[in-house]
Amino acid sequence: MTNLSRRILLQSLLAATALPALNRQSWAQQQQNGVPAPSPFRHEDVGRRARELAAVPYEAPNVQLPEPLNRLSFDDYRDIRFRPDKALLGSGNGPFRMQLFHPGFLYQQPVTVNVIRDGVPTPIPYQRELFDYGRNKIERPLPVNLGFAGFRLHYPLNNPKVFDELIAFLGASYFRFLGANQKYGLSARGLAINVEGGEAEEFPHFREFWIEMPKPNDERAIIYALLDSPSVAGAYRFEVYPSKETTLDVTATLFPRQPIANVGVAPLTSMFFEGENDRKPTDDYRLEIHDSDGLLIQSGAGEWIWRPLRNPARKTISSFSDKNPRGFGLMQRDRVFENYQDIEAYYHQRPGYWVEPIGQWGEGWVELVELPTPDETHDNIVAYWQPNRPFEPGQEVVLSYRLRALSAIGAMHTGGKVINTFQTPPRASGSNAPSDQGHRRFIIDFAGGNLAYYLGAPEQVQLVPSTSTGQITNTFIMPNSHTNGFRAAIDVKLEPGQSTDLRAFLRAGNKALTETWTYPWAVE
Repeated sequence: MTNLSRRILLQSLLAATALPALNRQSWAQQQQNGVPAPSPFRHEDVGRRARELAAVPYEAPNVQLPEPLNRLSFDDYRDIRFRPDKALLGSGNGPFRMQLFHPGFLYQQPVTVNVIRDGVPTPIPYQRELFDYGRNKIERPLPVNLGFAGFRLHYPLNNPKVFDELIAFLGASYFRFLGANQKYGLSARGLAINVEGGEAEEFPHFREFWIEMPKPNDERAIIYALLDSPSVAGAYRFEVYPSKETTLDVTATLFPRQPIANVGVAPLTSMFFEGENDRKPTDDYRLEIHDSDGLLIQSGAGEWIWRPLRNPARKTISSFSDKNPRGFGLMQRDRVFENYQDIEAYYHQRPGYWVEPIGQWGEGWVELVELPTPDETHDNIVAYWQPNRPFEPGQEVVLSYRLRALSAIGAMHTGGKVINTFQTPPRASGSNAPSDQGHRRFIIDFAGGNLAYYLGAPEQVQLVPSTSTGQITNTFIMPNSHTNGFRAAIDVKLEPGQSTDLRAFLRAGNKALTETWTYPWAVE
């Protein structure tokens, strides 16, 4: 299809969406005259647009922001703020308010944001009066069709009289959301493509949003989004339920333009610079610096798996094969302030995001990608579900899942949990024996569940370790009264150039007492 015909199609799609919003009085007049009114806007309308987009070749937006928006620095952009007194959605007397992000800096691709009132979508025109530009000097008028970089919703999460930030969509298909007394850390995405494939990573973007006007007693916000990229178009529906642990119900309807072999469903992105299991030779006063410290998985068979995160020397990929997984997520399990000592970043209050598939996702694997990072300013952790079968053109792929922002990680399951992972040479404390690079001790603290019950009879608890390569040379387990649990250790020996995946859990008789700890290790 030619570019001209594609433009004609896109113009017709925009017109089809905008027509009902042109004149609400006209709609009411049509009803009085017996003319059938348009159907209220629904998720299916976004799906229709996505299907029609996918039927034509992708055309990247050719957007050139006007001066000086196209050359704003980070500090310049941060100085542009939405005026809180101009917040939208308040006219319905509902509990949500909306603020908009200005285009500029990294956000060069404006998006359209619509509000749905009584089933009728109305695009929000750009207005200079919505923003305080701070030190920035905008000499010329900006066009009303400039669009926005994204938006955020506010809700009284922590105080009935204060509208706290609840969820924000900004950049590509990234979004973040909060529960009560949480601070922003990791992000979620609509879709990930070629994160670990041989080709360059593709970043699908939300090009348009629709937000339903909330009613006075609404306890949820409903958001629709149109996703587009060279490989796929898609329609998304988000139901946002603010609470102590805010929940999102997500439905994604995807229409591939081309075969997609490396696709990440329900992707999560986070940062891990250092922690007790992976210390860096820095002089930073903080002992731990991370938005998330582990990947948690509940397999389709019901096994709980904990994989501590790392900041590796080079890109590493870990895969956990499964069928119909029950859940996975990047967690911030360590919530003790003293372990971070950061009164600005508040790492101990950053949430974990937990993905619960709705329906059968079939065969595939949870994939964890870890990248090296020199500091805490770069996201270097990605986790997602990778289906066994590639997405093919002509398919309509419907996926539903629930996302939760978690603080109380201990309630995830009833078994014992890994609370610490340490590494050290396998020798007695104070020993001056030379270190063997290929010989390592891994120390794991298990606590919670029913472990305290066995502190009076520790001989009934067994450590069950395994290694995919190399040799386990020694193990031991002992009660840990400081955690009301047990400390286990595994000594592993590898030859140069070998790598292994370690696993361990505790049991009493035939009963598993804890989740399964797993950890990769390699000898260069």
